[in-house]
Amino acid sequence: MDVASLFKKGVEKQLLDVDDYIFKPERIDMAVDNGDLSCVLNSDGSVNIFYTKEGITDVRAAARKHPFTAFDTELHHGIYDDVIEDIVDSVNDIISSHSKYFRINKTLPMAAALGSNNVITDADKY
Repeated sequence: MDVASLFKKGVEKQLLDVDDYIFKPERIDMAVDNGDLSCVLNSDGSVNIFYTKEGITDVRAAARKHPFTAFDTELHHGIYDDVIEDIVDSVNDIISSHSKYFRINKTLPMAAALGSNNVITDADKY
């Protein structure tokens, strides 16, 4: 190896070091499986994927896989499909599960649940 090729490799390594770049933040929103998906490219090159459905929100972070390719092109070619499928499945699992302790509109106020006789009613307020 000569000095010129070493210098060239050093310059290429610096140009390809993504940590030194500041990316223009981008956000792409779409509907997926009756929920809202937001894919966000941050200025440091990291990617955040948000998915909300029926009041449940999950967030995943991903490393930028092809930093010199346009973000929407990466999405179009399915680069982050594995992360998106994982987050959609995770939210759907949460939606389909049920707590054995809590039920919507069926929980008792704390005083009534403890059998307290000191429950204040509307009549007691006046």
